[in-house]
Amino acid sequence: MAYAAFRSIGSYVPSKILTNDELSKMVDTTDEWITKRTGIKERRIAAKDEHTSDLGVEAAKKAIQRSGVDASEIDMIICATISPDYFCMPSTATVIATKLGLGKITAFDISAACTGFVYLISIAKAFIESGMKKNILIVGAEKISAIMDYTDRGTCILFGDGAGAAMICATQIKQEAIIDVHTASDGNYADLLMTPNGGTGSVHDALEQEAAGCFMQMKGNETFKVAVRTLTKDVIDILEKNSIDSSAIKHFIPHQANYRIIKAVGDALKLKEEQVVLTVEKYGNTSGASIPMAMDDVYEQGKLKKGDLMLLDAFGGGLTWGSALVPFSPK
Repeated sequence: MAYAAFRSIGSYVPSKILTNDELSKMVDTTDEWITKRTGIKERRIAAKDEHTSDLGVEAAKKAIQRSGVDASEIDMIICATISPDYFCMPSTATVIATKLGLGKITAFDISAACTGFVYLISIAKAFIESGMKKNILIVGAEKISAIMDYTDRGTCILFGDGAGAAMICATQIKQEAIIDVHTASDGNYADLLMTPNGGTGSVHDALEQEAAGCFMQMKGNETFKVAVRTLTKDVIDILEKNSIDSSAIKHFIPHQANYRIIKAVGDALKLKEEQVVLTVEKYGNTSGASIPMAMDDVYEQGKLKKGDLMLLDAFGGGLTWGSALVPFSPK
């Protein structure tokens, strides 16, 4: 039987840094207020001529190089993004594949917002275990600054740009395998976090309305409450289902949305400070890129070792959520 192994990780962040102090000159806020409410100090912003696909390509190059898999052996690429290069088509995954010179392979995008990377792992695992594919490149890439209203302090303080990528590959060694992935959604809460954007579900008569609808909109307090409750239950469920104690988790890598959410879930699991990975302070919320960026941060510090068990956890617009138990299994 084929199993799916998490072989490598890579990330990329734009060079431009947008600090809280700089934001305070754009909207009515302060560094103290943002830090206290979210834990965020700064975020990265892509250049005007830098597309979501460009961010994804740079992250993917690292992941491919570190995997030991030749680019010619990659037979599928999936991209999670809410800020694609193009509306509807072509997919950002197709653009990334072309820029990487990967040839005529299966390529498509998914839209699961901040839970995107967990969904990618679930999909890649299924394709590999079914025997349909062997080496899958998964990419979470976001240029959220392009869909951000920088007059709305409820959203613009939270988000930044970046990308993360990983190689998921077939293996015959069960100890290397991704253990379990949970994914779920509830469209009843769709209006808490959305980008109306003039699609067929929200047609606008006026051009001004359509343009405004292209920006992200969020009901922050309601989203926070649902996130804490949902994520806490989900991570407890996945650990109990697989008979794993939280003490066995080497790295808890949650979606980097808000320090208060991360702390609430970590406390519920009785995790030690050294088990929890935090990058929200320097990158903010990068949606589908958040978890792989945080994972790569630990990797580049030399703290992510072969065999380390990672617990991933995310919650995003849709509403969607998910968790995964993933051993790090480089070749």
